[in-house]
Amino acid sequence: MDNRPTDARGLTRSDYRLFAAGAVLTVGSALAYFLHAPSVAAFVISAVGLAILAVVVGRSVDGLGDRLGPGMTGVVQSALGNLPELFISVFALRAGLLVVVQSALVGSILANVLLVLGIAFVAGGLRHGTQRFAAEGARTVALLLFLAVAVLIVPTVTSELNAPAAHHEVALSNVAAVVLLCVYGLSIAASVLSRRRGGEVAGGGEAPHSPWPLWVVLTALLVSSVAAAFVSEWFIDALTPAIKVLHISEAFAGLVIVAIAGNAVENVVGVRLAAQDKMDYALSIILQSPVQIALALFPILVLFSPVIGGATLTLVLPPLLVVVLALSAVITILVVFDGESNWLEGACLVGLYAVVATAFWWG
Repeated sequence: MDNRPTDARGLTRSDYRLFAAGAVLTVGSALAYFLHAPSVAAFVISAVGLAILAVVVGRSVDGLGDRLGPGMTGVVQSALGNLPELFISVFALRAGLLVVVQSALVGSILANVLLVLGIAFVAGGLRHGTQRFAAEGARTVALLLFLAVAVLIVPTVTSELNAPAAHHEVALSNVAAVVLLCVYGLSIAASVLSRRRGGEVAGGGEAPHSPWPLWVVLTALLVSSVAAAFVSEWFIDALTPAIKVLHISEAFAGLVIVAIAGNAVENVVGVRLAAQDKMDYALSIILQSPVQIALALFPILVLFSPVIGGATLTLVLPPLLVVVLALSAVITILVVFDGESNWLEGACLVGLYAVVATAFWWG
């Protein structure tokens, strides 16, 4: 693929192809929605459209963060990096699809720490053998994910054990959500201080693509965000009838299909960087997204779901979701603790993800 600039604005052929694909799929999703296309066709078109728009949003966020300086990059990523997942969750809550939202949020975490990380280990390990990365930075991110998951589990455990707090699940969920947001704010502050002291993870400067001009970054971010909002609504509109036609459960649709569609950036970029033996940068991209979902996106949706309308989201989750979430957090710490990875570890992660996804096929 020729990535050399094709004009004075510094845009490459792949950039133009990316923009064109986003535009075509957005228009296709609109036509499928307004012309009442078969539900499966509308569902597939909008799902692919969301994946492409997620890539554009991610590239725009990276470019904007670079221009604001290292200290603000984490803030920008936390605010804008998960816009597709946010839009999907908002429209799904308004449609009353609580199981889809719960499964999609948990599925986004699982998809990154099991599927994407596993594929990245396989792709890099088969090509380069045992790969090494900065263990301290990876362990910090994994620990944040583990602590977030632990907080997410508490409301479910109180409900299952019928503890006195089980009768106050909304209040408990709100308190937990505020705590998670506070921890996330502290993690951003710690990241800023670390970078100022020269503690940025090695490989952080290995940009996976050439920076776009600022006007392109702002325009792409605005247009792709607006398009993602519309496509998310059309995606959710086609989701329920498509589930019935395909005979899959809401849990499987959220855990696998919705989660993967909203995480296209990590799926593509993280694996490519691992194959290029840039493991520090690959791990940063792959692991930051689930941390943002657990510490920021999930609690924000909990706090604002009563305002959104439709279903009210709490942190009381189905037990099986809680179990697989806990397992994924523990395994993430185990695989990054030694600062090394290989293809066999990756294959084990992918295998576990396949079993988890199968377990939710029936609901």
